[in-house]
Order: sequence, then structure tokens, then C-alpha cells
Amino acid sequence: MSAKVSTVDSRQDISWPYLIAALVSLIGLGDAIYLTVQDLTVQTLRCTIVSGCNEVLSSPYAHIGSFPLAALGAIAYFTVFSLSILAAFRYPFAKPLLAMLLAAMFLTTLWLLYLQAFVIHHFCQYCLLSAAVTTTLTVVVLIASRVGRSRVI
Repeated sequence: MSAKVSTVDSRQDISWPYLIAALVSLIGLGDAIYLTVQDLTVQTLRCTIVSGCNEVLSSPYAHIGSFPLAALGAIAYFTVFSLSILAAFRYPFAKPLLAMLLAAMFLTTLWLLYLQAFVIHHFCQYCLLSAAVTTTLTVVVLIASRVGRSRVI
């Protein structure tokens, strides 16, 4: 007797919104790594869409002590990626951890947007990309959590 595994059944075990969140988080991870490398190598960034990247990234808000905020962002995006993959394959502990991390990231994003608009008076296109990614991740995970609750098991 041999057991056959249906590919249809295994596909249904994947939560696609969380898989999408994992892919979106890679955009944020790439952005954050790029900014971290630029900071650590003390290179000047070229802004092509908006002017103000250097003003934002050389402000006192771009570091926590001597630690680049972008490096913290890279760690956060990598963690979002990891938790999203685990949530996509329905590991139950991953979803609440992911939700808490994204809540913290979203609130931090709002604070950093406020700083850019009203304190620094400049915007950084890389920071705006990160804000868009974090907002997208928050929306996708909110939708995934709502869809997951309404699904009949």
C-alpha cells in the first residue's frame, strides 16, 4: 500500500497572502541593506525622484547611537520575511509575532514620515519606499488575518 500525496492538497496548505508578504518584504530588505551599506561605507546617495536623501540620512534621526537605523530595518525586514514564510505554511506561533512586529514597524514608519515632513523638512526616496513596503505589508497581513478567520476548516 502506498499513499499518494495530492499536489492540490499541498497547495491548499499554503496561505498565499503570507507568501505575498514574504516576497514584498524582500523589497524592503533590499532597500534597507542598500542604505546600510551606503551608510557604513560613507558614500553619498543619489536621489533621482526627490531631493533630500542626504539631508534625511545624515540627520541625527538616521542612527540610534552609532547604529544605522537602516540596519535595524534590514533586521526587521528579514524577520518579517522569515515569519511570513512560517505563517504561509501555517505555523501557528508565526502569525501573532508577525502582527506585533508589523505593528511596531508601521508605527515607526509613521514617526519617521512625521520627522521627514515636519522636523527635517526633506524626504528620502529610499525611506519613502520603505514606508510604502511597510504599509503594504501591514495591509496584506491584516487581510490575511481576516481571510484566515473566515475560512472554514
